[in-house]
Amino acid sequence: MSSDDEVRTEVRAWLAAHWDPAADRTAWAAAVVDAGYAVPRWPAAAFGRELAEDQARIVEAEFARAGAPGSGQDRTNLWANTLLTYGTAGLRGRLLRPLLENRVRMCLLYSEPSAGSDLAGVRTTAVLDGDEYVVDGQKVWTSNAAGADYGMLLARTDAGVPKHRGLGFFFLPMAQPGVEVRPLRQITGEAHFNEVFLTGARVPAENLLGAPGEGWRVLQTALAYERVALGQANLGASTRANGRGETDLVELARRHGRADDVLLRRDIARVHALRAVNRWTNQRAQAQLEQGSSSPLASLGKLAMSRIVHETGRVQSAIVGAEALLEGPAHPDGDDANFASMNAYFTSIGGGTDQIQRNIIGERLLGLPREPEVDRDVPFRDVRHSP
Repeated sequence: MSSDDEVRTEVRAWLAAHWDPAADRTAWAAAVVDAGYAVPRWPAAAFGRELAEDQARIVEAEFARAGAPGSGQDRTNLWANTLLTYGTAGLRGRLLRPLLENRVRMCLLYSEPSAGSDLAGVRTTAVLDGDEYVVDGQKVWTSNAAGADYGMLLARTDAGVPKHRGLGFFFLPMAQPGVEVRPLRQITGEAHFNEVFLTGARVPAENLLGAPGEGWRVLQTALAYERVALGQANLGASTRANGRGETDLVELARRHGRADDVLLRRDIARVHALRAVNRWTNQRAQAQLEQGSSSPLASLGKLAMSRIVHETGRVQSAIVGAEALLEGPAHPDGDDANFASMNAYFTSIGGGTDQIQRNIIGERLLGLPREPEVDRDVPFRDVRHSP
């Protein structure tokens, strides 16, 4: 086994020999996968290096120091992690490497008009027909659906058992006649979300992840990876489609002559402290995921990031002052502050609402009593539904 210093030296040497910021990103992604640095914790048979957590972090740190992308996907790539854990050998063989090289576009087909917070209540059906499932139903709040190659689909395969059973989790091909995507316009003017109508769509039985009827178990793992990724990323208040990226609150305060404002300095320090604590929480959650547990700590990180992005938006508005009432390219700081305040709600909803995260934290971390579920043991076909 190599020492930490040997791993660090090896990664630095490899980056010095191969990394070129002007290089083709497709070729670079393939090179990172070939070297085992995309997923350093994974087994060698799955493009990894079987490194322990501390040494995998060294790999990621060296990539970050060099400004090179592609490493650490064994923590952040929810598609590939879910596929590796539950996918059939054939599906892994077809899609695992393309997912790591970002050559496959994905979306999440979970929420429905009557099943958002309670995903166990999904009514989209998947009926086995030979070696394929036929899918009918509707999904909503689906990011990136219009350009996706596959959707991770949660659908009901058996209505004769209670709602948490009889579910299937699939990689559904999106480019087929039975899939219709309609965009949903957000308050920010963007359209990240879509509603998806499934009418006689087909998915190969080989694309079922996990055993038949155990889709809920697969979903919990996928959600945990998604929450770790969302909890680690600075999504929401400070990231937008205009290419300006995350706002540096310290630099913003200096630019507006507010760097000596004691209250603003306190608020900026609070945001930075929250980010640091959340980073540590997500590291603990990732360690539990690697041991095969769908860690409730991921919900704590997800809820914390929601608070962080709302707080970031509030502080941005406080720094720019009256300019926060303005928007458009003539007022970039005010425009960003407006966007931050409005888009923060995306993080409070996407990946499970703040309220759902609080329920998970209360029940699984704090040991509080579970909320009553009168339909938990009732066959799904007998559960009362709203019209």
